[in-house]
Amino acid sequence: MNSKWAGVFPAVTTKFKEDESLDHAEMERHFNFQIESGVHGLVVCGSLGENGTLTLDEKQDILKTALSVSDGRVPVLLTVAETTTAEAKRCLERGQQNGVDGFMVLPPMRYVSDRRETLVYLRELAKVSAKPVMIYNNPVAYGVDVTPGMFAELAEEPTFVAIKESSNDVRRITDIINLVGERYRIFCGVDNIALEALVLGGDGWLAGLVTAFPKETVAIYNLVKAGRIAEAVQIYRWFRPVLDLDVSTKLVQNIKLAETLAGVGNERVRAPRLPLAGTEREAVVATITKALETRPALPA
Repeated sequence: MNSKWAGVFPAVTTKFKEDESLDHAEMERHFNFQIESGVHGLVVCGSLGENGTLTLDEKQDILKTALSVSDGRVPVLLTVAETTTAEAKRCLERGQQNGVDGFMVLPPMRYVSDRRETLVYLRELAKVSAKPVMIYNNPVAYGVDVTPGMFAELAEEPTFVAIKESSNDVRRITDIINLVGERYRIFCGVDNIALEALVLGGDGWLAGLVTAFPKETVAIYNLVKAGRIAEAVQIYRWFRPVLDLDVSTKLVQNIKLAETLAGVGNERVRAPRLPLAGTEREAVVATITKALETRPALPA
């Protein structure tokens, strides 16, 4: 199974109304804003999309909205993050029925699976998916590490075409390439090591703060791929304090506040999450405000 996935793929936020119901009109506007700003794909219902608070039906409804907005302009991936193999398969099956372009799959939620269980789980999902799959590795947040050696074992599964590498160890990019060459498209999933990962051979940036600053994120990616590293570094140094907000248990609240201050979103989250308050909120506001006031001109 061949996939040309590369570039900047936002892990888009899920928009809610005041009563916490889905705000599809706001999602339509925001998804279109991302695409028109130059991103190369959309990933819906991820960690940043508050996956764990969404029902299976809601995830499919969000997917349908994203597919309608994209209309083939960029691939739309649905995140599969479920607690059981059976529920994950249902998510895959329904996503395919609804026209998904591909999936981003996490190891099972809550239960920390061992190496054997993780490999079996992923292979079981590969049997169900007729669409390409990106494996999301985030041992920091979820406790399961899909190691380079495991990716080498999974290379025999043609359904697995890409990796979202979020181990927070930029050396993993080199480790994976040294072990399996160009078998997978490798996306960095940690905002504040993304430039380093791209320079080391990463194919894409599955980004968070892109939802508030898409043009700057895309500019960094394009400059790195054009070999214009010094220009990319200049933007990245400006962006770095903002990108640090992605590496937090409050990344959803941080990024939705960034969207709000940038004029492209709101702070509504689904309980038990609550919007930031007090000194915590003031610190994020200060970081974003400074970035907005010093926003760099982007090179052609």
